[in-house]
Amino acid sequence: MKFSQRIGKVPSIKQLQIESLDDDLKNGLWNGLKIYVLDNLSKHDNYGNDTEFDVFCSILWHNYYKLPIDTIPKYVSSSEHFIRDTFYKGQWYETYDLIEFIANIDSNSFSIDTSEFKEFCNGILEREFSGYRFINDKISPITNENEIAEIENAINQSDHFTSLRGANIHLKSALEKLSDKKSPDYRNSIKESISAIESVTKVISENAKDSLGAALDKLKGKIKLHPALERGFKQLYGYTSDSDGIRHALMEDHNCDFEDAKYMLVSSSAFINYLIIKANKSGVKFK
Repeated sequence: MKFSQRIGKVPSIKQLQIESLDDDLKNGLWNGLKIYVLDNLSKHDNYGNDTEFDVFCSILWHNYYKLPIDTIPKYVSSSEHFIRDTFYKGQWYETYDLIEFIANIDSNSFSIDTSEFKEFCNGILEREFSGYRFINDKISPITNENEIAEIENAINQSDHFTSLRGANIHLKSALEKLSDKKSPDYRNSIKESISAIESVTKVISENAKDSLGAALDKLKGKIKLHPALERGFKQLYGYTSDSDGIRHALMEDHNCDFEDAKYMLVSSSAFINYLIIKANKSGVKFK
């Protein structure tokens, strides 16, 4: 703790930053963008043709700013100044939009390591108590490291097998709908989380027509599923299926919020990880 914090002149605890970026957070993210992206790009010349920085600016102006590419400044310093201005002067979510866009540029075409950039950004986001992290290339409102690990593990595991591709798509969709900073879709995020579990249980039960409840009943003959977990997820499935549930078309959006969707994604990811491990131990092979 700094001297100023110890004597009470500066708060020692920050509020979680959800819809804001303080100077420390914004400066840290900009430093990552400068060090890992802009400085690296401006160093490399593409065999006497356009530099990597020129190509990067063309992509940024065309696909992100959606401005005429002939308005790109002639000098690197001027282009960088323009990028810096938009970074600092935009709304908090526009700053995240820019960071996310750059992190998803094809790094194979440039002399940059976007994985290092995202890792650096996550360090800053954690240090400055942001409510967001990079998960699966998306800046997402997940604040607990264990929750992040469960979601990433479920996405990574389901991506290894063709038979679990459906679950992988549902998990990514649930995360994307939860992560939309302008118009998050919590209702459909929950639907996707439950659909991811359904997809995995159907693969294990070997019947694509099974509901989640029916598939869970069949799992008992294939893997050792704890009765409490089975009951718990059957109850959650009921919550999303009854007349007042998420899947009912007449449900009003205000009945579902961030906490509901976040809980469902984390718990569904954890259950999927559990099912995959249990299935492997019981000799169930995923194709």
